[in-house]
Amino acid sequence: MPFVMLSNLVILPIEVNGKKLNFILDSGVGSTILFNISSKDSVELKNTKKIKLQGLGRETPVEAVLSKRNTFKLKNIVSKNQELYVIFNDNFDLSSKLGITIHGIIGYELLKDFIVKINYSAKTITFYKSKKYKWISCKACETFDLEFYKYKPYINVEVVVSDTLNKIIPVKLLVDSGGSDAMWLFERSHPELVASKNHFVDFLGEGLSGAIYGKRTKIEKLILGRFTFKKPTVSFPDSLSIAYARQFKERNGSLGANVLKRFLVIFDYKNNKMTLKKNSFYKKPFRYNMSGIELIHNGKILIKELSKHTKNTGDIGSSVESNRLRFDYEYKYVFKPSFKIHRIRPGSPADRAGLKEGDIIIKINGKFAYNLKLEELVEKFYDREHKRITLIIERDGKDYLYYFYLENVLN
Repeated sequence: MPFVMLSNLVILPIEVNGKKLNFILDSGVGSTILFNISSKDSVELKNTKKIKLQGLGRETPVEAVLSKRNTFKLKNIVSKNQELYVIFNDNFDLSSKLGITIHGIIGYELLKDFIVKINYSAKTITFYKSKKYKWISCKACETFDLEFYKYKPYINVEVVVSDTLNKIIPVKLLVDSGGSDAMWLFERSHPELVASKNHFVDFLGEGLSGAIYGKRTKIEKLILGRFTFKKPTVSFPDSLSIAYARQFKERNGSLGANVLKRFLVIFDYKNNKMTLKKNSFYKKPFRYNMSGIELIHNGKILIKELSKHTKNTGDIGSSVESNRLRFDYEYKYVFKPSFKIHRIRPGSPADRAGLKEGDIIIKINGKFAYNLKLEELVEKFYDREHKRITLIIERDGKDYLYYFYLENVLN
């Protein structure tokens, strides 16, 4: 079946008790989590009890509801005895950051019973019955052993952090298809896992227990068996944000979707295996947001558009020369998306230009923002170094013009 891919993430439509919802396929979670449920979604929850959940982030555990014996359906895959956790933390909002409504994340419960092939370049996912799947010899593939801890898969790979030391460091990483970055490394989880001096502090994402911050930089190499990536981007989350994740002492970080998307990925949980084969994304450069702006969806606005109709006023029997065209101009009102600045990295080009959190984007490089998707807007911040970005923004009911140049500080 096809899937939607946004920010490197796989998004699937899954029915929960008869209600179709959008889930991120997140191999980094053991339990299915539901959030962002409004009254119009009206999902019937069965056998519930209140609990508290702790996840990534600096804040305290969040209130949640554990619900049992739910029915999940994805195409012709049906399970009638599913557990899920429902959280009511308004700050954990992936929808505004991706531009479409996201209701939850699912990992182990969907992957455990099948051999699952994720074709990132074709944006398709295939589920095979384990007993009927026929493995074909593949010389271009590399198969890795998976180790599971609390229903989450881990892989042993290698990194070279510094070109001066050029030392290969073995690391155990969570295979995290729900993380849009290339990889995270936990600083000091190995004596030589230390962020380069050439880094900047950045917002890395949102966890169940709040915002996650850390150092964004590059390392010399990531080595996945026969596959080697040079100068991949990497984040070193701060110790407060990942205190919960560090409970597994052997873990050194996460392998995210910005690496996984460069392969055809085959998960075989029953045999503790993962197979990788290069795809069309393999040689794409590792990029990052060079503007310092994090955008989010800001609801919808009503736009007045001109609709032009052409009518032929000539008679049927008249010549071509005598035909006249009349243009009828009509206006229509349509709802279109609005976007605003959610965060600005201190010291970034956008910050130095004078942009502020809460500014609403009206135009970017001459184009109305409401005619673009959120991912198309964000993509402009990943362009080449020194690219000029011109923004017209609305602040306190007035429009302002700003411009800045993208700046690569991780050369």
